[in-house]
Amino acid sequence: MPCISPLKPISMKERSSLIFLEYGELDVSDGAFVLIDVNGVRVQIPVGGLACIMLEPGTRVSHAAVDLAAKAGTLLVWVGEAAVRLYSSGHPGGARSDRLLYQARLALDPSARLNVVRKMYELRFKEEIPADYSINQLRGMEGVRVRKQYEIIAQEAGIEWRGRRYDPGNWSYADLPNRCLSAATSCLYGVTEAAILAAGYSPAIGFLHTGKPLSFVYDIADIFKFDTVVPASFFTASQKPQNPEQEVRRSCRDMFRMEKTLELIIPTIQEVLDAGGLDVPKPYDDMVPPAFVD
Repeated sequence: MPCISPLKPISMKERSSLIFLEYGELDVSDGAFVLIDVNGVRVQIPVGGLACIMLEPGTRVSHAAVDLAAKAGTLLVWVGEAAVRLYSSGHPGGARSDRLLYQARLALDPSARLNVVRKMYELRFKEEIPADYSINQLRGMEGVRVRKQYEIIAQEAGIEWRGRRYDPGNWSYADLPNRCLSAATSCLYGVTEAAILAAGYSPAIGFLHTGKPLSFVYDIADIFKFDTVVPASFFTASQKPQNPEQEVRRSCRDMFRMEKTLELIIPTIQEVLDAGGLDVPKPYDDMVPPAFVD
């Protein structure tokens, strides 16, 4: 992938999804990202060609690298080992006030919020949702369908699925399918957050999920989860790899690129919010990082 100037960022849909960095220092050299390991070996990383850089334990980031990431519209996400936790994230260029206000209006209007949640479920489960269902009824419907989807995909992958069970504080106690699924889901959250921020919205203002810094990330990621990372993680688990977290991350990276997941997420965000029925802010060109939009 060629390096490009951060002064001319490419659109989010044309970027590679994400890379993981560990045991090194992320810095800037000759106007480009560079990872310097403990032996002083330098690996150059494309500027502006990535939606998200996931920083694992053992990684340090210079002020210059954070500045370049903001200018290039690349999201920096600090994650736990094997990406099983998301600790914090940067902000690639800033959000648009009109879009934040629009998102907040939708979330605070009971009717609009219900319309948004119904659209999320229609896209996720590919069926029409009864108009008289409340959000609590939709949550009950979700539980049944999610459990069934897990069972079907596990059966197709040829693995034993005992349910979604894991403890982030005792990672080694989780079974192989759950370890793979947690690592894969973290990848999806990173890409989804990058898309939400690039589109000018807030990851925190959710509609089904509420009260968490990544509520809207969870809302949007759930739409794609069972078509992307769940099959990828269960298939990886069926292979019983020596390093399952690493293998499932590679699988997700390749799948996001092949399926053009980033290209799908941003218009899906707009489709979901448009269902609220309120006036929509006018679009800006091709979803380049908001910091570069006049």
